[in-house]
Amino acid sequence: MALARSLVPSALYRRLDPFEASIHDFVSGIAAGVPSQARVLDAGAGECRFKPLFAHAKYLGVDFAQGDPRWNYSTLDVIARLEELPFPDYSFERVISIVVLEHTPEPAKVIQECRRVLKPGGMLHMVVPHMWEEHQRPHDFFRFTSSGIRHLLQSSGFRVKRIEPVGGFFWQLGRRLMGVLAFTQQGWRWVFFPVLAPVFGFLLPLCCYYLDFIDTDRAYTLGFICEGSKE
Repeated sequence: MALARSLVPSALYRRLDPFEASIHDFVSGIAAGVPSQARVLDAGAGECRFKPLFAHAKYLGVDFAQGDPRWNYSTLDVIARLEELPFPDYSFERVISIVVLEHTPEPAKVIQECRRVLKPGGMLHMVVPHMWEEHQRPHDFFRFTSSGIRHLLQSSGFRVKRIEPVGGFFWQLGRRLMGVLAFTQQGWRWVFFPVLAPVFGFLLPLCCYYLDFIDTDRAYTLGFICEGSKE
């Protein structure tokens, strides 16, 4: 994916990795609607990749800084467990948590903590995976259905505003085809990479992007965009 990002135009790359493109659009939309100087918590911020989008707000990134040993966690504002956020009640207008909830053994507690630190009327914005490969092992615990994440949000006292699938069967298939290339990037299997890359890394995923409209059920989605408000 890093190679594709460097070689192809950004508009085309969005079609090769529509899940990441959807995440970027989702968070950009949140940032555009956040008032100036509003307090925004990025719960599970990692390398704080969304911080530039919230330059007009009071952004704070928190993470337990153990998910990926290759990452640079030096830009975090706070290192802490999401199950025990070190902030007072009613501290933030918004909380974002993007593809993070699967990395905690106590997802319900994380959502409860997010609600605790939100001000009344505040919003929680999340992206959770549904059909993904294991990653950042051993810190990878769960996958979520639409009913499951709805239950977690409602049980924690949130009013669910939105649960929307990110793509359907063909976006899911496109990601799996990309996974073939990841499989070849180990040991002697590298010899297959130059042959397979144009097909599994470009042609077939691009076809999958445009075929996804066929799947209207979205049961095979990659994940869900979720929003809940603290009433």
